[in-house]
Amino acid sequence: MTQTLILDDYWRSSAAYRVRIGLNLKGLDYRSRPVDLRAGDQHAADYRERNPQGLVPTLEADGVRLGQSLAILEWLDERFPAAPLLPGDATSRARIRAVAQLFACDVHPLNNLRVLNALRTEFSASEDQILAWTQRWITAGFEAAEALLAETAGRFSFGDEPTLADCFLIPQSYSADRFGADLSGLPVVSRVIANGRAHPAFAAAHPDRQPGAPSS
Repeated sequence: MTQTLILDDYWRSSAAYRVRIGLNLKGLDYRSRPVDLRAGDQHAADYRERNPQGLVPTLEADGVRLGQSLAILEWLDERFPAAPLLPGDATSRARIRAVAQLFACDVHPLNNLRVLNALRTEFSASEDQILAWTQRWITAGFEAAEALLAETAGRFSFGDEPTLADCFLIPQSYSADRFGADLSGLPVVSRVIANGRAHPAFAAAHPDRQPGAPSS
């Protein structure tokens, strides 16, 4: 049996949100260790020792530290194979990974905190320009997902059970709401989002329910 799982976490981080979903789907107990990105906790020496990139999440387990949400979730799937995040044959798993990476590699990096701060401080972008930037890339990502999932989605992205793809799609939908990206013309994506948000494992991982989140 694994040792205690400790997740270095920030309540509004999409990447940490993904891992919380995965942990919940697998029914794993873990301890959240908040890292306040707005306060700069990620730059502290003790945190840089745990995660040299100064990013969240970091998962401590079995005496090792793991960074990068995709790597963490795949490790969890191998270490705890029940409720698989990557079911099916090699082709099915590749397609699930492709949707996860669409959000992890092509959408999220363009609207995370450090990139938006760089646009403000290094390129003098206005808040209206930053909003247009985030909406552009979030919308483009979800439009691509709509086409990719048209033949595979049931209640979730690949059939009627959550997979790795949903661990990435649902947190990005939270960012879409934050930045006012219009997804109303995407019926498949909208269905998956609604079903994901209603699922207990996803609901428990929602940013508003995490330590450090502002009180409602």
